[in-house]
Amino acid sequence: MSLAVALLCGALGSAVALLATRQRWSEGTATVAGGPFPLTAKGSDVTGVPAALAIVGLAALVAVFAVRRTGRFMVAGLLALSGAGTVAAALLGVSDSAALDEKAAQASGDTSATVQALTHTAWPYVAAVGGALILLAGLLALRYGRLWPGMSGRYERGGAPRPRRKAPTADPDRPEEIWKALDRGEDPTGA
Repeated sequence: MSLAVALLCGALGSAVALLATRQRWSEGTATVAGGPFPLTAKGSDVTGVPAALAIVGLAALVAVFAVRRTGRFMVAGLLALSGAGTVAAALLGVSDSAALDEKAAQASGDTSATVQALTHTAWPYVAAVGGALILLAGLLALRYGRLWPGMSGRYERGGAPRPRRKAPTADPDRPEEIWKALDRGEDPTGA
């Protein structure tokens, strides 16, 4: 049960955080010669951290199943940290006006211009919710990950060397053995 919840939370949280960073987070106006000029900033303009951490979280979610024991614990910790970082970056982006101030400076040609009538949308909070879902997936992986199935170790090489098999004794009269002797530079007809 915890496995399904963690997978759902991690995948959904990453998708929500990535979607939210592509939406409009803030808007305002800049004063230019012709009057007020409307400006908008997407989440990726404000900060790229939530999107980057959502991708890290999604990769860590997949990697949780590829590793075992200590590796799983470390990857689950990375998953939880990426969720917490996504939440923090999204919440810090709520009141950030630097992206719009930069756009106002470009629109007006005045490097000291700032945006007026600044308003924010709910998308930064949606990104924070996505981060919270990633964080929940990480916490579930930290708590219950040792009980989850891992990838098969069927084809992994063991630590101990395998005993060598004895080569079957070859019949020197078989045609393939004659060709092998020729390849080695031996004369198969000589006694």
